[in-house]
Amino acid sequence: MPADRPKSTLPILFSIVIVDLIGFGIVLPILPFYADAYGASATVLGLLLTCYAAMQFVFAPIWGRLSDRVGRRPVMLVTIAGTGAALLLLGLADSLIWLFIARILGGIFGANISVATAYLSDVTEEGERTRWMGMIGASFGVGFLLGPAIGGLLSPYGYGVPMLAAAGMATVNFVYACFVLKEPARHLPRESDVPRPREVLADPAVRRLCTINFIFTFAVCQLETTFAYLMKDRFSYDAMQVAFILVFMAFITMSIQGGAIRGLARRFGEKTLLVAGVAFMSSAFFAIPWMYRVTLLLLPLGLSAVGRAISQPSLMSMVSLRATSVTRGAVMGGFQSASALARVFGPLAAGALYDYQMGAPYLLAGLLMAVAFIASSVLPASETSAKAVPV
Repeated sequence: MPADRPKSTLPILFSIVIVDLIGFGIVLPILPFYADAYGASATVLGLLLTCYAAMQFVFAPIWGRLSDRVGRRPVMLVTIAGTGAALLLLGLADSLIWLFIARILGGIFGANISVATAYLSDVTEEGERTRWMGMIGASFGVGFLLGPAIGGLLSPYGYGVPMLAAAGMATVNFVYACFVLKEPARHLPRESDVPRPREVLADPAVRRLCTINFIFTFAVCQLETTFAYLMKDRFSYDAMQVAFILVFMAFITMSIQGGAIRGLARRFGEKTLLVAGVAFMSSAFFAIPWMYRVTLLLLPLGLSAVGRAISQPSLMSMVSLRATSVTRGAVMGGFQSASALARVFGPLAAGALYDYQMGAPYLLAGLLMAVAFIASSVLPASETSAKAVPV
């Protein structure tokens, strides 16, 4: 632990991120049914998700670079407040147009995970980076565990009610962060020292890892976009039932990322975990279209959750180790942009494919994860280790 890091820094950061992600998790299982209530097809749902992701793609590097210049704390505060406002608008939406407007604003302010990961990199040493990146992944797990559960329980009272609850949580989160979140001690670069996105991608290792992240996220979008419609159309599930399937998957992810990931990374290394994780996910996605009973469907869904739990933090750790204290915000912003770009096009493909043939998105996801498996397997060892920091 760095000598200048207060003991409370990481718990505070993770509590803020968790509450932020609980708000996102509340929306996740409800939005497809919310959109369906206004007559949205899977293709229109894909467009709705694309609007959110397009704003994340544009603003993730902006927030990352801005945090390099003005500090992590003010950027985190602005984005948390904006997220609360967007969720409030979403809860009050009375038409499909207002759903689109709310999700556009949500995407602008929801692109702050790059800032959180840069903050984390500022206050941790390289040897413990994978462990704490795993905790960021576990924060997603907690958000996707509690969020869908809360959303599912509130959904019988109206699809807008869970969104208003999420807005309330974001407001509380903002007030809490105002009082307890401190600016991390780090080297504050001159404006001329902050790299441009093109300079970040000049590092071939960062470029390769961002490409894998794009493929990975594009594949995951196929499941995330169409899963609620699959459960509704094939098994007549409602929002609450879909929410608790997501809770099951999140519990698996959180259990691994919150505890086992540190030991697994130490024993096998990040590259091995990444390769194994995408292999698990490829197999799971290929199997989903053929599962015509919910009990059987839980098997590939559980396998995909395990794969995501071990591969995602490993990939995040590998790219963070390629950055210096000066470039962390920009590198993590670029990495987040690759994910956001995949979320721009992934839902469009998923929605169109689902409307064409129900199982098609999952077959595409399996194929993409197979590509990610090959790309990860051939990564040179030199590109999975820390980048030298000039002195």
